[in-house]
Amino acid sequence: MPQDSATEQDLAFLRQAIELARAAREHGAHPFGSLIVDEHGQVLVTARNNAVPPKGDPTQHAERLACSKIGRQFTPAQLARCTLYTSTEPCAMCAGAIYEVGIGRVVYALSAKVLIHIVGSGPEIPTLDLPCREVFVRGQRPTLVIGPLIEEEAAQVHQGFWTK
Repeated sequence: MPQDSATEQDLAFLRQAIELARAAREHGAHPFGSLIVDEHGQVLVTARNNAVPPKGDPTQHAERLACSKIGRQFTPAQLARCTLYTSTEPCAMCAGAIYEVGIGRVVYALSAKVLIHIVGSGPEIPTLDLPCREVFVRGQRPTLVIGPLIEEEAAQVHQGFWTK
């Protein structure tokens, strides 16, 4: 199977990221979740969004938190062989964190375009229309991106959240 196509294992990890997003929502945070997995399929870290409005730190996105947890624990060579799975396409801030930590592969479920459609225009999530691939392509090392995948499943966790 080509390295740039999704596997059944990828889909299982994406579903786990969606469940982390559901848990974030249940705890009053925005519904986003992610996990980082090593080359052998071992989950190294999980994170859910912790940007709890209105008093929470808006930089506490799931992907950035996962990167912060893992960045000092592994060598650059090990991190380059890891995959970050996330319920929604990483924003520009999170893509920057993923790149800086050195994660070699990103697999996401819901695209930023569909998220923007779900969220609509509003101050609670001022999403940049900047695909993560555009951030990664400007780097000096490659970051493989696969997604969007299982968008309908990933969109379910957002249903009704942004219109409350």
